[in-house]
Amino acid sequence: MRALRGLRIGRLLDVHGANAVSALLRPATGDDAEALAKLGRESFIAAFGHLYRPEDLESFLQEYRTPEAFRAHLADPPTLIQVAEIDGRLAAYSLIVRGHLMGGRPDPQPGKPVYLSQLYCAGDMTGHGLGAALIEWAIAAARDWGADALQLSVFSENFGAQRFYQRYGFAKVADIDFWVGNQRDDEFLYELQL
Repeated sequence: MRALRGLRIGRLLDVHGANAVSALLRPATGDDAEALAKLGRESFIAAFGHLYRPEDLESFLQEYRTPEAFRAHLADPPTLIQVAEIDGRLAAYSLIVRGHLMGGRPDPQPGKPVYLSQLYCAGDMTGHGLGAALIEWAIAAARDWGADALQLSVFSENFGAQRFYQRYGFAKVADIDFWVGNQRDDEFLYELQL
């Protein structure tokens, strides 16, 4: 992948000065499904768990953050998962789906979109540049595929994430819904034109 070569996939990262960590970036494999599910569950609960009734949270986690769900993603050709590994431990990951158009976007619609479905870091790894490395990977992978837009949804009250995505050129294009069990959240559809 031409655009990905510039990122030197599999290289060690040294970012964020004194907060720098060295991480191995690599594509996820089936052997990562358990660790992806664990990190996905723990990260979601840490960031958003307090917002939901236990039954709604558990319903969401059982549908989207299980080893089986990640195995299905890994078996799906349009889906790519990139992980950041530190000393053999999964520290962060990003999941994109090529060709997936988010609903709720006003016209004109992108012709060849990529959806950034998940980007999560372990709690102790936030602020060390792993999110930056993974968003750069997602952008490069989308460009390499020939996408005309990279889309994502972000919680309307997650101001830190909104600022993070805006630094990379993403802009709000619509208000959308995000469901966790039976609870509807106000989300923003963000898009980066490529």
